[in-house]
Amino acid sequence: MSEPTAERRGWFFLPGPTEVHPDVLCAQARQPISHRGSEIQALLARIQEGLREVFQTARPVLVSTSSATGLMEAGLLNGGRGRVLATVCGAFSARFAEIAQDLGRDVDVLEVPWGEAIDPGAVADRVSSGRYQVVTVVHNETSTGVINRVDRIAEAVRQRTPEALVLVDSVSGLSGAEMRPDAWGLDWVLTGSQKALALPPGLAFATWSERFAAAASETAGRGMYFDLARFEAQLDKHQTPTTPAVTLLYALDVQLQRIRAEGVEARWARHEAMARRTWAWVEELHDRGVYVEVLAPEGCRSPTVTCVRLPRERSGPEVVARMRERGWVIGGGYGRLKETTIRIGHMGEHDVSTLEPLLADLTEVLTE
Repeated sequence: MSEPTAERRGWFFLPGPTEVHPDVLCAQARQPISHRGSEIQALLARIQEGLREVFQTARPVLVSTSSATGLMEAGLLNGGRGRVLATVCGAFSARFAEIAQDLGRDVDVLEVPWGEAIDPGAVADRVSSGRYQVVTVVHNETSTGVINRVDRIAEAVRQRTPEALVLVDSVSGLSGAEMRPDAWGLDWVLTGSQKALALPPGLAFATWSERFAAAASETAGRGMYFDLARFEAQLDKHQTPTTPAVTLLYALDVQLQRIRAEGVEARWARHEAMARRTWAWVEELHDRGVYVEVLAPEGCRSPTVTCVRLPRERSGPEVVARMRERGWVIGGGYGRLKETTIRIGHMGEHDVSTLEPLLADLTEVLTE
């Protein structure tokens, strides 16, 4: 069994939650402060600046003490009451559709097989009817390792229904894959703390367009906890509508400083390098007679998570268990892919040097 390098930070290669840097973990070991005092206002002001940089937006970014699923629901609660076109290419894009249905919305689904990306042309054809107020899309589908061209999808929507809202789940994408909400014309972009941002679970973040804010102001029944107007009312005061998870904000503050030191685009490049190394490793296995494959086709492969289809004689749970025996935690296949795939989360604090020992041990498991 190969030994990890001295620089390796941990054994955790799940597609979320991910490794958390010790400095970020230690930042939580402080007493909470008043969520209405000047100290937290200064903290939230720093956080707002850092989040705008990470999101690559000039718009505000809200901080929610919730899972990212909460902000999926928030996007639909605030984004009008018209018909929804839900684009589905895996388990988490399907969740957007399920939430819309549970909220009583009229929902049409544009679905492709798991492992494929959403075709912007197909979206263009559907929205040309003018029936849709909202289009939902997952930027980076964690269940399949597919990245969608949300820039092109948004462009297709804008050309045909300029006022429709494009809601984007970038839970496993943001901070690991290119994301430019302002330049791409996206209306609601959300993410969670526990993926490529490499924070503990418990926080979620979203930015929104002026178009989205206008729609929200005219939407009744937004609820209380996820009411965008309540968040907006507190932004200028650098406060939150309800009590936040203060110790997680300490961790967020430290991690945003670390991300700034690395550089947002350098961080994207590091994730891309890990992904390319993983794809090359798959080809190396072919040379050894082990016929695994990357589920996502070239051109739509995620830089943060790779879903690997296994040979028929191997099962996902078996490989995950064998790797755990060796000290590694990787992701099993998700949902309908549970038995036939594994997922490697190359995101957050890892780099190619920390990935290599994992791939070496995984090679041994698959060639035994």
